Amino acid sequence: MLTAFAVLLVFQCLGEGLVFLFGWPVPGPVTGMLLLLAALLAVPRLQEVVEAGANELLRHLSLLFVPAGVGIVVAASSGSGQWLAIFASVIVSTLATMAVTALVLQAMTPRRPAPGQEDGSV
Repeated sequence: MLTAFAVLLVFQCLGEGLVFLFGWPVPGPVTGMLLLLAALLAVPRLQEVVEAGANELLRHLSLLFVPAGVGIVVAASSGSGQWLAIFASVIVSTLATMAVTALVLQAMTPRRPAPGQEDGSV
């Protein structure tokens, strides 16, 4: 499992380094995840190494939200007077996420013929 954590950390650091080096407007961990995806596609055996550590992290995922929650509580005072903008951005981003999810699900769901049209007749 230590090897899995090391691999995940190396890819996160690579992502951070590339973002810093090239000044990309993308978070480093996202870049690292894309690099990890490319590595997993190129070397399928790497999945066996990473899977145990990833499953362990997923088992304790709720603990990883604690620092983010503390950060929100600490930064809440700086948002005073901006509640309308915050509320609007939360609503718009939630609706956009739901719309994109629905479109992706619709695009990926296989089409079934309507009842009575299985043989291709109209």
